[in-house]
Amino acid sequence: MAGRAHAAEPHIDTAPRPFRQGRCRCPHRKGSPMLDHVIKGATVVDGTGAPAFAADVGIRDGRIAAIGAVAEESRTSEDASGLVLAPGFVDPHTHYDAQLFWDPYATPSLNHGVTTVAAGNCGFTLAPLNPDRPEDADYTRRMMSKVEGMSLVALEEGAPWSWHSFGEYLDALEGRIAVNAGFMVGHCALRRYVMGADAVGGQPSAEQLDAMLGIFHEAMDAGAWGFSTTQSTTHSDGDGKPVASRHAPPAELLALSKAVGEHEGTQIEAIVAGCLDQFSDAEIDLLVELSAAAGRPLNWNVLTVDAAVPERVPRQLTASERARKAGGRVVALTMPILTPMNMSLGTFCALNLIPGWGPVLGLPVPERIARLGDPGVRAELLRHANSPEAGVFRRLVNFGRYVIGDTYSPANEGLTGRVVRDIAAERGQDPFACLVEICAADELRTVLWPMPTDNDPASWALRAETWQHEDVLLGGSDAGAHLDRMCGAPYTTRFLGDCLRGRKLAGLEQAVKMLTDDPARLFGLRERGRVREGWHADLVLFDPERIDAGKATLVHDLPGDSPRLDSRAIGVRAVWVNGTAVIRDDVVTGAVPGRVLRSGRDTRTVGTR
Repeated sequence: MAGRAHAAEPHIDTAPRPFRQGRCRCPHRKGSPMLDHVIKGATVVDGTGAPAFAADVGIRDGRIAAIGAVAEESRTSEDASGLVLAPGFVDPHTHYDAQLFWDPYATPSLNHGVTTVAAGNCGFTLAPLNPDRPEDADYTRRMMSKVEGMSLVALEEGAPWSWHSFGEYLDALEGRIAVNAGFMVGHCALRRYVMGADAVGGQPSAEQLDAMLGIFHEAMDAGAWGFSTTQSTTHSDGDGKPVASRHAPPAELLALSKAVGEHEGTQIEAIVAGCLDQFSDAEIDLLVELSAAAGRPLNWNVLTVDAAVPERVPRQLTASERARKAGGRVVALTMPILTPMNMSLGTFCALNLIPGWGPVLGLPVPERIARLGDPGVRAELLRHANSPEAGVFRRLVNFGRYVIGDTYSPANEGLTGRVVRDIAAERGQDPFACLVEICAADELRTVLWPMPTDNDPASWALRAETWQHEDVLLGGSDAGAHLDRMCGAPYTTRFLGDCLRGRKLAGLEQAVKMLTDDPARLFGLRERGRVREGWHADLVLFDPERIDAGKATLVHDLPGDSPRLDSRAIGVRAVWVNGTAVIRDDVVTGAVPGRVLRSGRDTRTVGTR
């Protein structure tokens, strides 16, 4: 990867530690091998929610070998006085499926303490690919570029595309990544493999459904975590058509869900249109049926919490309550921060997803400028945007709250950092007309930053209450996707900083549990998510006085110099994956000790009955 430099050698004590009086809470055998590393005097927050305690933590052979007053000799050690040692964070919703090939460090998630990622979400995966149709790889790249906002050049140049089966895809990553990663099987890839171009618009025959199930079972046997699908109306492929899984009838979805239940340590992840606002009755029925049919948890994202729409949270959690009664479990993912978004009238962004906006924003730039300059067109767009059908996207059209980012023309000099409302007042314009005028002067390249409308005390109080629900989990970063438009990866450090020095909506021990043990238990991760003797040494060492995330900035470090938003970690001293340091002071070390986590071997079944 052409981005972040590797860390310099850490300043740690490499002399063997002398034996001293003290007691470690694990048994020692005389003559046992010395420890690889000891983290001395840390404040340990173990992930269970138990009170923090001061201790040394020793690492041997990738696992936590000792906790307490560690007296064993070690090859290296470091002083962690005043620092917090926590389990590595688990991000339950990412799209690192492609990025890991050119960026084995999964930046910036790894910088922010994430040591395990769940990928293959929303029905979109890079495998399987039918060996008889090499053109399917190009279709997949164009779909991922459109629906997940990945750079097409980066997809073409940065990944080898050397696999056909899902198992071959997993093998292509094995041994060359710095994070632990688990992957769902995407419904769109399954359909495309069996049905070809008919996957979009067609229905499988009985023979094709059997073939789809056979390919799915092969993927699960190879270690896939489960099944992911989308029915969302916002998901279209590179040709602008509804993605393949949106054409699947309920019987197909149920058959694949039942197949999930035939494998150990598996899950379902599903997206429907109502995820963005409020579920319909039919959507609730579908989510409940899929989970109950598999006997496995189903997670969806993202639960948007806004005090201005108080009915949304109870409506969305109705699915969870009904699922438990039906023998299933439906878990809502929600973000504990407000994710910064980078938008533009010149590129595909969330505004394109508002009903009625896509046809206008999809026009060639000169025509787009002309249409947007028409007051009648703007009025019609606003009418669509404020309709019930726009759902959660309604809050994107308060254009007076937008902040102007980068500009490119002399006419816009001095506008960067200013709020559109203030500029519009100076010009005697309404905010939307003002914003269009600014963007038109830049030929629609102007960077726009919409300010959140749900940053009020009532919304934050509602979030804190919602986090306590048994079927609500923190996550939904989408890290690895929408690269130049949003940066959700730093939610871990920003949330901890807010808990320690900001709103303090959760205590440190509870906040760490929500980022570690809670997602680890949902996915059934074996011996991960806690600081516990014998468990894998996935660890984060951070300064509680400084822990935070820097502001999102646009960088050009993807293959082909493609852009993405990045955010520096603040106060993270070190990150270990399987006992090996991978981050030192926000810089990658170059080590790649991560593992492809395979269902059954690395996960255990989390039942729902």
